[in-house]
Amino acid sequence: MRNINSLKNTSEFREVYEKGRSSANRLLVMYVMKNGTEEKKLGISVSKKVGNSIVRHRITRIIRECFVKAGPDLPEGVTIVIVARNQAAGKNFSDLYDAFRYLLKRMVQT
Repeated sequence: MRNINSLKNTSEFREVYEKGRSSANRLLVMYVMKNGTEEKKLGISVSKKVGNSIVRHRITRIIRECFVKAGPDLPEGVTIVIVARNQAAGKNFSDLYDAFRYLLKRMVQT
């Protein structure tokens, strides 16, 4: 298993929501904020509205794998928070990865 720097506290998530920039599509919402360090951090939020615990955990694992796979394309020193929308339930890896890459390209361009 790969070691991913992840957000743990509510205050860390709140800081990214308030200070970061956001972009969304029908599956995911992405918040990006520069963190002033060389490391890349990831926060994942999947609400109970998306589904039961099995569905939510599956989406979390897929999003984490999207972050790892897109690692070389991620800029250094960013904190990313991904919020899964209801439509993400039941989607496969390729659908979520395409949505992740689309949002990442939009956020890096601006």
